[in-house]
Amino acid sequence: MGPARADYLAPWWAAWLHGLPHRDPRLQPVPSTFRPQDPDYQQSLLVLGLLAAVCLGLNLLFLTVYLICLCCCKRDQDAESKRPHSCCVTWMAVTAGLICCAAVGIGFYGNSETNDGIFQLLYALDHANQTLTGIDSLVASTTLQMQGALEQHLARLNELLASRGDYVQTLKFTQQLAGSIVLQLQGLPAWRGVSADLTELSGQVAYVEYYRWLAYLLFFILVLTVCLLACLGLAKHSRCLLLLMLCCGLLMLVLSWASMAVDTAAAVGTSDFCVAPDKFIMNQTDDEISAEVVHYYLYCDQSLSSPFQQALTVFQRSLTTMQIQVQGLVQYALPLFPTAEKDLLGVQQLLNSSETSLHQLTALLDCRGLHKDYLDGLIGICYDGVEGLLYLGLFSLLAAAAFSTVICAAPRAWQQLAGRERDYDDMDEEDPFNPAARRMATHRPPRGQLRSFCSYSSSLGSQSSLQPPAAQTVSNAPVSEYMNQAVLFGGNPRYENVPLIGRGSPPPTYSPSMRATYLAVTDEHVRHRGDFPA
Repeated sequence: MGPARADYLAPWWAAWLHGLPHRDPRLQPVPSTFRPQDPDYQQSLLVLGLLAAVCLGLNLLFLTVYLICLCCCKRDQDAESKRPHSCCVTWMAVTAGLICCAAVGIGFYGNSETNDGIFQLLYALDHANQTLTGIDSLVASTTLQMQGALEQHLARLNELLASRGDYVQTLKFTQQLAGSIVLQLQGLPAWRGVSADLTELSGQVAYVEYYRWLAYLLFFILVLTVCLLACLGLAKHSRCLLLLMLCCGLLMLVLSWASMAVDTAAAVGTSDFCVAPDKFIMNQTDDEISAEVVHYYLYCDQSLSSPFQQALTVFQRSLTTMQIQVQGLVQYALPLFPTAEKDLLGVQQLLNSSETSLHQLTALLDCRGLHKDYLDGLIGICYDGVEGLLYLGLFSLLAAAAFSTVICAAPRAWQQLAGRERDYDDMDEEDPFNPAARRMATHRPPRGQLRSFCSYSSSLGSQSSLQPPAAQTVSNAPVSEYMNQAVLFGGNPRYENVPLIGRGSPPPTYSPSMRATYLAVTDEHVRHRGDFPA
């Protein structure tokens, strides 16, 4: 690997992830050097991902033990114990909701960071690809001009100036310089293969990143939906919603740990590349580009000369000499051979165009442009990309914790709902204040009105003709006041403290004043029957 540089340092989280032990399926150590085509290295990343599967198994084991303990332990049915269990379910639901919201927020941030880093890498790859394509295009166009159009013009000039040996010698020298330029251009590295590789890599990365970003976005929406479903099921006390909440919670728990496995493998593999990117790139390009050229672009050391300096210098000197020779022919031969004007001007135009191409080629071959693209890509993938993957891993952990809490709260909510239904079943169905009895009464057919002792008393005489004794007279003032209050708050007057005369059915309870009134009326009735026998 090349010397250390100050323009790029791997972040600490990449170094920490790179330091994680790499093991194969037989738990044998594997070098942590980034080798994506090596089966052993691929298996080591797979083993790191399987650690999340082990955590999933431990999580499910914990939930199983918890549910077994919850089913085996007898729950106290006293009224004093119901409130703490209700509060426990409520607090568990609130905790799960808060953790879920925090997880989704962190996940959105991590997904955005990863997406920004990947797009920065793609932009750097595209810009570098344009530079390499531009170099090949300039070299190809300049070579074509020197070998095609320039030779045609020189061949016609040889025919027109054949009578002057010195002019013919100048044309031959110009042709030799053109051949020298072509030779120097052919010595430059051909970037066609590298450009094709970069194009393929950019397309694959863009394809994977699009579906990765979309999958995580849908995952976040699904997490929020399941959390909302859990809150709705706990609030509505619905058995169907609780069952659906439990099933969705188990599914989301598995998906959370699966996401954790993918994030871990991707983060560790990317960190292995970020710790030593230069070594990997030099190993990948040693068959196509020389190590000197690759080193020049990777480090861009201004103290070292460019590997293209000699070729560009020869190109420039040859081109300058050719321009001087053609300018002399224009100055001295054109007055003698006017028919050679078109070809001489054509040669001048080609040389001027080649000079422009030389300046552009010099700028494109300079290391600063490609080196900047290289650093931009590294910073994008190693800083933003790996950081976003770490946040996505944290999201997976929080989501697993949230859904574990939801799964733990579901059986308690089920028991609470079952206990509430048993309390309703224990109520007296004949109690008129029982809500269940009221609901049943609405569906029962009306029965014939029973003849009560109140109606029997009313048949003996009107209420005005029956006067109770003075000592047992009941004041109607509090009764009327009570009835007025009942009308205000309930809408209908209540008759618990009113004498039974004139009522169609007896009240559920009898107060002492009502009993005294009834006894007084009965005594008065007996006395009247004694005085006036039938």
